Amino acid sequence: MSVKIYTTPSCGYCNMAKAYFKKNNIQFVEFNVAKDMAKAQEMVKKSGQMGVPVLDVNGKIIVGFNQPAIEQALKR
Repeated sequence: MSVKIYTTPSCGYCNMAKAYFKKNNIQFVEFNVAKDMAKAQEMVKKSGQMGVPVLDVNGKIIVGFNQPAIEQALKR
């Protein structure tokens, strides 16, 4: 399973997504797009969005903290 989350430090929905993953013992890799311009460009290329969070769950791109979409992508 592969979970990546593109975030910024001040993003409340990013924190909600990270808390959800931690609570459910789901490993994830976080990229701070405020500091890493290459990851910011990667995020926009994947999602077409400038807003965060952008989640890449097993190759499925989810924009925002959409718990039903996350659970479906995780096959829960």
